[in-house]
Amino acid sequence: MRRSRLSVYLGSILLAVVTAFTGAAAAHASQQAAVGGYVALGDSYSSGVGAGSYISSSGDCKRSTKAYPYLWQAANSPSSFDFTACSGARTDEVLASQLGPLSSSTGLVSLSVGGNDAGFADVMTTCVLQSESTCLSRINTARAYVTSTLPGKLNNVYSAIRNRAPNAKVVVLGYPRFYKLGATCVGLSENKRAAINDAADLLNSTTAQRVNAHGFTFADVRSPFTGHEICSGNSWLHSVNWTNIGESYHPKAAGQSGGYLPAFNNAV
Repeated sequence: MRRSRLSVYLGSILLAVVTAFTGAAAAHASQQAAVGGYVALGDSYSSGVGAGSYISSSGDCKRSTKAYPYLWQAANSPSSFDFTACSGARTDEVLASQLGPLSSSTGLVSLSVGGNDAGFADVMTTCVLQSESTCLSRINTARAYVTSTLPGKLNNVYSAIRNRAPNAKVVVLGYPRFYKLGATCVGLSENKRAAINDAADLLNSTTAQRVNAHGFTFADVRSPFTGHEICSGNSWLHSVNWTNIGESYHPKAAGQSGGYLPAFNNAV
């Protein structure tokens, strides 16, 4: 009996030590990344479309103070912070207009890109407004693009980032699954929702492969978003927003702080 209590006591101490060490290690990693400048690149999922509180000077890029890059820099105070992510950005736009702040002194880079290249907005519009067969056909076209063309586009972006910021930790964030399946939900059919989720999985796996090939870190947001998809009853994602159509199918502020920020923290 005494031995059992001693084992429990020692186990508790060990758990506390491990927890403290893990927390300290994570804080140290963030501090190291903060020593150099932080540059936040990418599309609307990084700029914070859907989260509100947009920075007026960002114009149509809709950079939000509630987006994960802004939240991370506020908590970690990097030596410099450049927020160039922009709503609607494709890989070519990232290459053409977002990489300027990168340099050998950059310590941390974040990025989400690829969804717009694959025609995400058109896929969702087609699936909301048209028949199931038309929706599935459009998804198959997007899947073919992700498999055949997107890897080369991602390679171009990742190579350019590494060339400009040779010393940076580069974290590429993925996309959530949009729908909870098996739930009663007004709107898209179960087949449409499942096909959209499968396409998101393909986009994530394709991105992760290229990320790993370049020695970067892939931050998968699907786990923290589980239970918070559209149709879940506690969604961190906007469904169709007819008053502000551009926010449709983008993370709310809760999705940025509860989904994207923890995934980014864990990757850093």
